[in-house]
Amino acid sequence: MGIKDTPEEWPVTATANPFTGNKTGVRTDEVVMPDGSTVTRDYQVHPGSVAVLALDEQGRVLVLKQYRHPVRQKLWEIPAGLLDIPGENPLHAAQRELFEEAHVKAEDWRVLTDVYTTPGGCDEAVRVFLAQGLSEADGERFEVSEEEADMEFARVPLEELVRGVLAGELHNNCLVVGVLALTAALREGAAGLAALRPADAPWPAR
Repeated sequence: MGIKDTPEEWPVTATANPFTGNKTGVRTDEVVMPDGSTVTRDYQVHPGSVAVLALDEQGRVLVLKQYRHPVRQKLWEIPAGLLDIPGENPLHAAQRELFEEAHVKAEDWRVLTDVYTTPGGCDEAVRVFLAQGLSEADGERFEVSEEEADMEFARVPLEELVRGVLAGELHNNCLVVGVLALTAALREGAAGLAALRPADAPWPAR
């Protein structure tokens, strides 16, 4: 018997939006529990995100270091960004983020995994892509600003990132999920990578 998540929606008797920001907001729902009682649930409303684990021919992963104010740390991450353009194809968004953040393009794209980052308090869904066949992108580099203007870049062996994750030295959600998922896929060698979903696989969460 397989284990998988299943769609379900409990009744909502009232909804309010106490805060709406530039990209995300907060929603308050009155939710009917299975026993008939009603509880209040506050959660962040999020447009969704994409992330790219870009793997080069030497088995190194493209990572960047960026300041994240809510946690007061500079975190090593993989390229990622919001689905903040209405109707944008997730693959196109991932390709755009890889170009804008690293000025890199890729020939081969697969879906590595899909995750909800914090489903107890946010509806953000992230699709993590595996990108291979890397090369420098054509044209001028994308002009960055704010936190992105201070980013550092590196290509790090996958095994070193796994070690850092398990040692509690790397904390970014997409990086952690991506490198562990890729490590699991690689246990089967080329067959494991071939078994990954195509880049345009259905994504019910978004």
